[in-house]
Amino acid sequence: MRKIATALSLITLMLINTLVLIGPMLLIALLKLVLPGKSVKAQCSKAVMWVAETWAEINKAIFALLLPTQWDIRGNEGLRRDTSYLVISNHQSWVDIPALVQALNNRAPYFKFFLKQELIWVPFLGLAFWALDYPFMKRYSKAYLEKHPEMKGKDLEITRRACEKFRDLPVTVVNYLEGTRFRPEKHARQGSPFRHLLRPKAGGVAFILAALGEELDALLDVTIVYPGNGIPGFWELISGQVPRVIVDIQTREIEPELWQGDYQNDPAFRRFMHGWVDSLWAAKDQRIEELRADRV
Repeated sequence: MRKIATALSLITLMLINTLVLIGPMLLIALLKLVLPGKSVKAQCSKAVMWVAETWAEINKAIFALLLPTQWDIRGNEGLRRDTSYLVISNHQSWVDIPALVQALNNRAPYFKFFLKQELIWVPFLGLAFWALDYPFMKRYSKAYLEKHPEMKGKDLEITRRACEKFRDLPVTVVNYLEGTRFRPEKHARQGSPFRHLLRPKAGGVAFILAALGEELDALLDVTIVYPGNGIPGFWELISGQVPRVIVDIQTREIEPELWQGDYQNDPAFRRFMHGWVDSLWAAKDQRIEELRADRV
């Protein structure tokens, strides 16, 4: 009963927080949509980001009030809110998202996730995503491109246009290289060479780097570990059953050669990106092993 009471209390407070702040966010979003002028729209973007960051910060306070979870955050001390980052993280659970919020909110610019273009039509949420400057992307399958070769490269062009708004405001772009949450059965099915990770996908990060290029100032290599028995789900978190979460952040430079090539059409560059991603993932796999052994 205590677990259920904790979860219900947390959900209720988060719902109140959302209902109070969604109104101002949508109002500012509508103003951004209808008011002319680039500077006015930029000010609206800043206001929407402030609302989103406030929402996240209040949620952090709710978590601190109700949950026993210790958020062991490492490496976020030198982060800045006036610069742009690409975040690469392992992905195990829905708990990863509140873990990133705990580590990065109000220390780096608010997160941006690449979303499917169809999500812009979701009532209310689509407008909020648009107001938050989330880039909507349209990807074409290999089968589609074989039938419509004239569309080759259009997906990158669309994403580049969507990312032009990042030239005026700092941004933190989050990318999960594994493409899905870690599960032992997925790990076995892939025959992954890594002990704690699924095989990484180089195409997504190459796509982001090509779209944003020199707008990104640094790479945040984030490793999330749940010491203890197994990977917790969101229910375990909100019901107070996750004692500790480690979020390890290592800041790395983004070398120009990572975004100056053509991943789609240049086999040599594609091999280079695969090698870079594999080396990054091998280091992360070892880092997870070290963090899992940390009993502090």
